[in-house]
Amino acid sequence: MLSTAGYAEPSLGLGLEAHRGAAVQRRFSPYTFNGGTILAIAGEDFSIVASDTRLSEDYAVHSRDSPKCYKLTDTTVIGCSGFHGDCLTLTKILEARLKMYKHSNNKTMSSGAIAAMLSTILYSRRFFPYYVYNIIGGLDEEGKGAVYSFDPVGSYQRDTFKSGGSASAMLQPLLDNQVGLKNMQNMEQVPLSLEKAFAAGKGCLYFGCRKRRLHW
Repeated sequence: MLSTAGYAEPSLGLGLEAHRGAAVQRRFSPYTFNGGTILAIAGEDFSIVASDTRLSEDYAVHSRDSPKCYKLTDTTVIGCSGFHGDCLTLTKILEARLKMYKHSNNKTMSSGAIAAMLSTILYSRRFFPYYVYNIIGGLDEEGKGAVYSFDPVGSYQRDTFKSGGSASAMLQPLLDNQVGLKNMQNMEQVPLSLEKAFAAGKGCLYFGCRKRRLHW
């Protein structure tokens, strides 16, 4: 027979208090937004891809030397912004696929083929997507400048100029005006020179960095 000498009734106060409290739901997000802005401009025989170099999270700056442009081939560069971990993972997958393609076919993949491959990779992860905004800049099979912009699940299109990232809402109208010459009266459409494209890209990025410095 068990002794009841040391037995005491459990206190009901704590239990009732816990039940009366508001329900608490634990949440975990596998993503974080590390900011950054990328842009690309294509010309007749060139393509420019540029980005800022600040890696941040909310109002904390983790690094000021973290470029978001990655060279894939001699004629193709990709710009990635969003979650930095997914950016690194995605670029490593692309580099591995490009090496496999080169060893199998004894040639380098073209910019258009890289864009199609990236679209397939992103779509394959559509239920748990990479939190990355991608822009590919390079030369096509004819040696003309090409820019390909993507959404996180693989939809893409070819553009002449495009911006992405945290300041894209401000930079895209600037590119439309300065590069695309939209809403400009009595302006002659002339081929974009490398010097003008470089100056426009540099000016747009500088403007974006000044306006969105707290978020970068």
